[in-house]
Amino acid sequence: MTATTDGSTGAVPPRAPSALSDPTDPIPQAAGTLDAALRATRRATDFLLSRQDPQGWWKGDLETNVTMDAEDLLLRQFLGIRDDATTQASALFIRGKQRDDGTWATFHGGPGDLSATIEAYVALRLAGDSPDAPHMARASAWIRDRGGIAAARVFTRIWLALFGWWKWSDLPEVPPELVYMPSWFPLNIYDFGCWARQTIVALTIVSAKRPVRPAPFPLDELHTDPADPCPARPLAPLTSWDGVFQRLDKALHLYRKVAPRAVRSAAVRSAAHWIVERQENDGCWGGIQPPAVYSIIALHLLGFDLDHPVLRAGLESLDRFAVWREDGSRMVEACQSPVWDTCLATIALADAGVPADHPQLVKAADWMLAEQIDRPGDWSVRRPDLAPGGWAFEFHNDNYPDIDDTAEVVLALRRVRHPDPARMDAAVARGVTWNLGMQSKDGGWGAFDVDNTSTFPNRLPFCDFGKVVDPPSADVTAHVVEMLAFEGLAHDPRTRRGIAWLLAEQESCGAWFGRWGVNYIYGTGSVVPALTAAGLPGTHPAIRRSVAWLESVQNTDGGWGEDLRSYHDGPGWGGRGVSTASQTAWALLALIAAGERDGGAAGRGVDWLARTQRDDGSWDEPHFTGTGFPWDFSINYHLYRQVFPLTALGRYVYGEPSPDRVGAPAAKGTGQVPATPGGLTCQDPTGLGAHVPAAGTGSPAVLRSLTGARDIGRVTVREVSTVWGAGPGVVRAARALAAAAAGRIAERAGKGS
Repeated sequence: MTATTDGSTGAVPPRAPSALSDPTDPIPQAAGTLDAALRATRRATDFLLSRQDPQGWWKGDLETNVTMDAEDLLLRQFLGIRDDATTQASALFIRGKQRDDGTWATFHGGPGDLSATIEAYVALRLAGDSPDAPHMARASAWIRDRGGIAAARVFTRIWLALFGWWKWSDLPEVPPELVYMPSWFPLNIYDFGCWARQTIVALTIVSAKRPVRPAPFPLDELHTDPADPCPARPLAPLTSWDGVFQRLDKALHLYRKVAPRAVRSAAVRSAAHWIVERQENDGCWGGIQPPAVYSIIALHLLGFDLDHPVLRAGLESLDRFAVWREDGSRMVEACQSPVWDTCLATIALADAGVPADHPQLVKAADWMLAEQIDRPGDWSVRRPDLAPGGWAFEFHNDNYPDIDDTAEVVLALRRVRHPDPARMDAAVARGVTWNLGMQSKDGGWGAFDVDNTSTFPNRLPFCDFGKVVDPPSADVTAHVVEMLAFEGLAHDPRTRRGIAWLLAEQESCGAWFGRWGVNYIYGTGSVVPALTAAGLPGTHPAIRRSVAWLESVQNTDGGWGEDLRSYHDGPGWGGRGVSTASQTAWALLALIAAGERDGGAAGRGVDWLARTQRDDGSWDEPHFTGTGFPWDFSINYHLYRQVFPLTALGRYVYGEPSPDRVGAPAAKGTGQVPATPGGLTCQDPTGLGAHVPAAGTGSPAVLRSLTGARDIGRVTVREVSTVWGAGPGVVRAARALAAAAAGRIAERAGKGS
């Protein structure tokens, strides 16, 4: 786990015994897959509960790639604050990620990446590694073979320009006057996604100032021809968009030479004011690394010294992004995900049978309620009349709440029986209203903004690294639709528009594209549960196509996996890759929602999860299954390997949550059912929170009378749903648990209980 933040004392130690278990009443021995699922669910529940912070939140490490660590060292070098301890710890981490061919990849098992390799190489030079050392020589040879620094991304060359290793005049121009463009004008700053917007505004100042610090060493070994490090490139035809924007960049370079000094100075001041105004309470900008580092550089260039409260807070916030590992290495997170991790953990635990009023779930709900954002942000430029009410991804990011987090937080809160229901209802109402107001005109939802769909920003020469706009995506739209369905709004016209958008976005193969998770498995695992929650039957053609696709890409070991190359190398990689815990869980969530719980594919997937679970209840997952920018910036969320498998196992054991039961007074997972005709209640004999009726006669006939079943071994889905609150798709669980309950009833009756 990451070192904690905000003054917390850290995660609570593991508890014993299980929150879901009675030490005198162990799990009954059910056969096969169900038994394995029951045991895996209990172990995973204990593990996840043990990882909660005392303040109520969960947070796993957010691992990206070594450019974060390299840029952190370059920033410290630029500011004159790089120290040996930090440098060597970062270098240890960077060296540990080098591939055998001398390169660095941007995700586990991926190919070497030119820009990442250049930045890692420079960072190791700062740490004192000799360019003649074998690992460095392999890296520099590979870099030259791929075109050298000249072929690197713009952002890499900007970092090198700060030290004179690249010419500013050979970089795209980003004028600070951009901040003056009105929000209706093409290429104004609000046409960019919020992550790009914050970075670009800061870089307009850096671009205007063009600073150069003394280089500590030359980098001639990284050029194909040191005498001509930036060979001329032909322009694209004027008839193409690339050609148009290349010539626009040349015009901006000419404008730089003639820009009125007063206008340029005023624009720089306005950009600086914009930056300072958006600094968060913890000192960061947007809760992410890129705008933070460039904002610090920009303000420092304008005379803010390192002891200035703004810069001091900014640097301290970046220090909190560092994860110090047991081997002495230091990994820098690009971002931190406590709100996202907490809502997903809450959903997982509730769906796995943890009582809705469990103290740790209530504490999580309290923490999430306190994180709701009650002031406008950049989103209000497009929605000035919409009241705030969303949640952000990070500890502090009030300027940029996001639609995805808000939807999942609402779903999580509704699974908790909070002692102040009025407070809960009011917060949920604000969140729902805000999310509805953020719907784009095509019916879908983006992550942070409304109708952020301009095609122009991605064409700028400056924007050669990931998407810089935020159009609606299938995964975010699905989460909103699912939330609205659980709020009783499945038939609201806005929800139906979202459903229509999702159906139109289905790929011909039956899958959905995943914007924020890898890739088609994530998209499909998000959309199918949303559609069925909103009322589409499992027999709907779109659902059947998705099931057929998932079954067709299941690995022979029973799991599912998808390599990030599905974003880059075409559909042949879709749904193909080494089995991972999170992606197997996403496939299972879709299959269970589609009514395929009892199918062979789901059973094999559950068996895979149970078989690969570690003794402590966790799963190992070195592969990256999250994305910041598809292909360009990949993420390994260390908590994904815990929360999604637990959610899938919980729904396999207890069935799908449904809008009329989640968070209701008699919701599943309380460990207790209403009184039987004899006035008795029965604690769960499975130790897993399943609802089992009690009886005073000591006969299975009482169970039959309660369910109306003629044969205790053939309890129907509807009957189990009515009495146990387990939902559809739990026939095998019903049979095993009903038999166990009957045995326990008979046993207790024999003892006179």
